[in-house]
Amino acid sequence: MDNMTSWLEYFTEGLGAQMRDIQMTAEVIGQNRVRQRTTYIAGILSRFARCSSLVASFAILTCLALAGPVRAQQPPSTQEPPNSLVDGRDTWDLGAFLGGGTGGGKSSDTQFLFAGGRAGRVLTPDLVRNSFLRGNFEYAVEVMPVYTVFTPSGVVYGASIKPFVFRWNFTANQRVVPYLHVAGGVLFTTSDVPPPNTSSINFTPQIGGGIHYFLRPDRSFDFDVDVVHHSNASLGDHNPGYNASVFFSVGYSWYKHPK
Repeated sequence: MDNMTSWLEYFTEGLGAQMRDIQMTAEVIGQNRVRQRTTYIAGILSRFARCSSLVASFAILTCLALAGPVRAQQPPSTQEPPNSLVDGRDTWDLGAFLGGGTGGGKSSDTQFLFAGGRAGRVLTPDLVRNSFLRGNFEYAVEVMPVYTVFTPSGVVYGASIKPFVFRWNFTANQRVVPYLHVAGGVLFTTSDVPPPNTSSINFTPQIGGGIHYFLRPDRSFDFDVDVVHHSNASLGDHNPGYNASVFFSVGYSWYKHPK
């Protein structure tokens, strides 16, 4: 019995020691796995941080690279605009012009020569900005002290005034500014136009357009084409008029923007 008891005690102690060794081994393995997982996670976080820093650096460099040309293209607020009509509200447009034209159809044997000046003012800021139609409205008055009509019956001298010139300036382009306009005026002549027995007073509604070619922000050459109707509105005995005359003109303009 005593031997059996001793053997059981020895067996129990040995089993307990083995269990403790197993437990310690498990703890060591567990700690190693924890360390391995921690190291693995730390490695992932480190690589993620490096990648994030690289992405952030690339994004910053890209933004700076893109921002550089934009800043270069945008003139500083103190720099003069490319021409006086861009965002040119309240800009004065003063010009001189010389031109000529010919009657159409049955009036093709009649020619015209004219010269004068113009004073206009831009009424609005640039509208329709995100379109090729971007532009502004301008109102002008034109005076032509020289308005000569070469008729088959002889030369007739006159003068004209256009109190209504409504123009749309297309300001999307910086150097060349096209425009369209409608206008209405009155022509006073030394004798009847067309001769004879009509009237020495004719009304001249017209539609046309042209371009301003800017030599510098406040100076431009102007090229203009118009279709002009001459009619005395039955002020005379007859009103044959000139239904559609084609006029061409060249001019030079000065622009003054209020400070």
